[in-house]
Amino acid sequence: LKKVVEMGFDTTSSKFIEALRTVQRVSKKAIEEKVQVYKRLGFAVDDVWAMFRKWPVSLSLSEKNMSNSMETFLELGFSRHEFTMMVKRFPQCIGLSAESVKKKIELLVKKMGWPLKAVVTNPAVLGYSMEKRIVPRCNVIKALMSKGLLGKGGSELPSMSRVFACTDESFLNKYVKNHCDKQLVPELMAIFTGGRVS
Repeated sequence: LKKVVEMGFDTTSSKFIEALRTVQRVSKKAIEEKVQVYKRLGFAVDDVWAMFRKWPVSLSLSEKNMSNSMETFLELGFSRHEFTMMVKRFPQCIGLSAESVKKKIELLVKKMGWPLKAVVTNPAVLGYSMEKRIVPRCNVIKALMSKGLLGKGGSELPSMSRVFACTDESFLNKYVKNHCDKQLVPELMAIFTGGRVS
């Protein structure tokens, strides 16, 4: 308890409870071993503790899971440095399944055209639901681009953070409901909801 409090956790937060559970479940020796694994993957000790504060589960992952995660990102074209940057920003990405990461990168980079660097600076996008957030928003953006209604040139891809980091309400206000065309808004809403009438 004392160790977790000393790390700066708010004792009323859910992360504090998560950190307590992790520290209780994992022995001191095992925690030290995990820190060494992270060091071998390219993280500084301070990075490991900063990641633990953001996502306490990071110290309960197996060495195999950590290594497999890194391999997945390297296979997708990210450098070791980019991988460590993403994990420092969004530690949960080291715990995502290879299949989930590959599907999201396939859609975001290969089909939509965002550069890998956009994922490096916005790794939280990998934690979003494909069905609830990524696919509906990508479908709306694709529709707007095909109609020449995005950006200065009409088909300019907006930044990843502008598309995904906002609430559904903000996204709809920015990309769907702001059009004067009375037929376009319901069409975009249908695309966003997957054809369901809201």
